[in-house]
Amino acid sequence: MSASTSTISPPPNPASSSSSSAPFSIVECYHSYLASDPDLPMPIASIYALSQLVSQSKAATTSELMESIRSSSQELKKSLSNPVPATAGLDLFTRFVVTKSWDGDDFEAHKQNLFNLAREFAMHTVPSCREKIAELALPFIKDDAVILTHSYSRVVMQVLKKAALKQSKRISVYVTESRPTGLGLKTYEQLTQAGIPCTVVLDSAVAYLMPKVDLCLVGAEGVVESGGILNAIGTYGMALIAKSANKPFFALAESFKFLRLFPLSQYDLPASGPILPFPDLEDQDRTEEEEERKGIVGSGSGDSNQDKSPRLMSKESEALNPAVTDVEQGSN
Repeated sequence: MSASTSTISPPPNPASSSSSSAPFSIVECYHSYLASDPDLPMPIASIYALSQLVSQSKAATTSELMESIRSSSQELKKSLSNPVPATAGLDLFTRFVVTKSWDGDDFEAHKQNLFNLAREFAMHTVPSCREKIAELALPFIKDDAVILTHSYSRVVMQVLKKAALKQSKRISVYVTESRPTGLGLKTYEQLTQAGIPCTVVLDSAVAYLMPKVDLCLVGAEGVVESGGILNAIGTYGMALIAKSANKPFFALAESFKFLRLFPLSQYDLPASGPILPFPDLEDQDRTEEEEERKGIVGSGSGDSNQDKSPRLMSKESEALNPAVTDVEQGSN
């Protein structure tokens, strides 16, 4: 199958541009790989980072190398507010090193072999997984289908673009804002640039919108051993609404996102930071008051009450839904 021969270009080696005398930092290396390619999945970036660690390691035995990998993995997990995606790649690489036995000859050659095999796996896995997922998902997308998605997923974007651009299927997409990250706006921008009709909706409007939808497509940051998926907050609610409305709900996830976790509830998931950042309402009110005062002083003879009408949605959403602005102006 052609997907098995697909590859991606290897990202630049972050260590090549830095001083060889500087100590290796798994955290800096991981973020350097992500910065070098915005489409690089976090599990693959963690595999690249650990492979770089192996190539620079001074370990002389397998036990020393494994200890270095474990300690660096823990360091990287603790530095991330959401360690789940990186954990999938870190655990996968660790199991890979364990299964590749050392024959006892040249340990430096063994480390170089681990480095080469890991990078080859990473280069081939991403495109082959996404091509296979697209091949399996496309038959479920019919012509004139209305699709609901949540947040931003690279594999979902590839499936939608392939359906619309390569198979010429007429589809339209609804995407949620996906607060607090707002990554749904990224999905909107990329789909509209590709010429695919897309509408941004509020996270709280999923139940209202579900009767108009033919199917739901979401990505996943991880897949746990119980069969559940880990994704942006709001995915679980969308799945419950889709089940209640008897709408198909598909989660698209590559094989390198499978985790060795068996959470009994959503509260058993690893996290090194607050789940949701809440805004400081006092600072927000103070900023709005200052902006209003500046607007009144600078307006001169203008109407000071012209901008005090209640807003139906945020300014970002109004920019994506011009009809709302027309309704507000008409009511004034």
